[in-house]
Amino acid sequence: MASTAAAVVGASVLTMVRPGLGWLVAALGGAAALSTAAVVRSGASSPAAGRTEPTEPGTATGAEPARPGATGAPGRVAQAAWAAATVALVAVGTFRAAGWLFALCLLAAVGTGTLAVTGGRSPLGMLVAVTLPPAATVRALPWAGRGVRNSRPVGSGIGFGRIVTSLAVSAVLLTLFGLLFASADAVFANLVGGLLPDIAPAGVIGWLLRLILIGCGLLGGAYLVSRPPDLEGLRPASSRPAHRLEWTLPLVLLDALFAAFVLVQLTVLFGGAGHVLRTAGLTYAQYARGGFWQLLAVTALTLLVIAIAARRAPKATRGDRLLVRVLLGTLTALSLVIVASALYRMQVYADAYGATRLRLVVSTVELWLGLLFVLVGVAVTRLRADWLPRLVVGTAVLALLGLALLNPDRLIAERNVDRYLETGRLDVSYLSGLSADAVPALGRLPEPMRSCALGEIAAELPRDGFWATNVGRERARRVLDTIPVNASVTDCPGLRRW
Repeated sequence: MASTAAAVVGASVLTMVRPGLGWLVAALGGAAALSTAAVVRSGASSPAAGRTEPTEPGTATGAEPARPGATGAPGRVAQAAWAAATVALVAVGTFRAAGWLFALCLLAAVGTGTLAVTGGRSPLGMLVAVTLPPAATVRALPWAGRGVRNSRPVGSGIGFGRIVTSLAVSAVLLTLFGLLFASADAVFANLVGGLLPDIAPAGVIGWLLRLILIGCGLLGGAYLVSRPPDLEGLRPASSRPAHRLEWTLPLVLLDALFAAFVLVQLTVLFGGAGHVLRTAGLTYAQYARGGFWQLLAVTALTLLVIAIAARRAPKATRGDRLLVRVLLGTLTALSLVIVASALYRMQVYADAYGATRLRLVVSTVELWLGLLFVLVGVAVTRLRADWLPRLVVGTAVLALLGLALLNPDRLIAERNVDRYLETGRLDVSYLSGLSADAVPALGRLPEPMRSCALGEIAAELPRDGFWATNVGRERARRVLDTIPVNASVTDCPGLRRW
């Protein structure tokens, strides 16, 4: 019942063209529905309930309450954390106008939402958990059918079918009288116009499609919450520890190679662009672009090497454990310097040629990788890393939310405007393609650059309905109401896009 209500609400408030308030309302409704399913399951499986759920292959045993924090049934704290992260990621569409940012957050929300209903602590367990919702939706259909047939509120004497009929009659009556009142009074029509769904044929078809998609998603989620999959066994089997020489020699050589590279990077960091031009015969742009992606690949491979070495290295004696800490700790520390070097390259590159979305996202990824190496260093020191996979995903979500909190399009615009005021160089064509979030910063430009940068954004900023309400677009409209934008400006000085 709760999932049905949440699906109806979500289908009615979601705006597909421009993200806004409706997405947040739909996310809160879905979270409330799945929380209700979790509460019902907890009551049904508790000893006080006097009954247990049947056990199915691949699911947790219904006769025993799930252990808090277990892989197959996430504890309440972990479940609440993933659910809160999901709602926060979807809420970005209410506060930021940048469509690319909302798309990234929406993809991340799919992953965090899946972890909220399935659990998963090991890397393999989390990967398998992401694949479960489609199959769970199919398996949930007969399960939901049995629930509908057996559902009857205690003492009410009324079944599910009559409840649905009552809701349908209520919706028809509200729609009919609402339309009549709206046609009788223009103020009332403006008040409720944005709240009611589109009843045109195309709008009804779209509403039904959204209802089916959201309903299937919530149904699969409710099934997984009620019958959490047992992913505890999805862990790599224990392997025989390698001989000390087998893993020590490669790591010593790798540490030496990293140390040599870090020494070169330190000369670049202290020598600056002049050293690069004299030594490599390249521009700094070529040096930064030519090495950044390689350093990014090195960072990812180093994490894999550390994970394998930490698993295979012997730890039986104190000497073995000390050797593991020294070699892997050295590799982790040197990797941090490499991450700092890559981040420095991108920073200097952005200072010289302007900030862009790609450069900002890349810098965010590098900061996240640096944080990962700090966590790896802690794991190496403790020689335990059971908590690391969940923190990898959690810190990635926090990095994305942090990027949204910075308001990336506005930050990009501010940096480029400051650079223009200092150097007189500006890529107007790029800035005009930013979202409405950039309007407050672009309003600082002098004419005709301001009209060139804001003309396209202002032309594509229609009024939002209630469910499409967006803080970034509303702020942009207020700024545009206070500054003149000359739509007739056609001679916009443009520079090549770097």
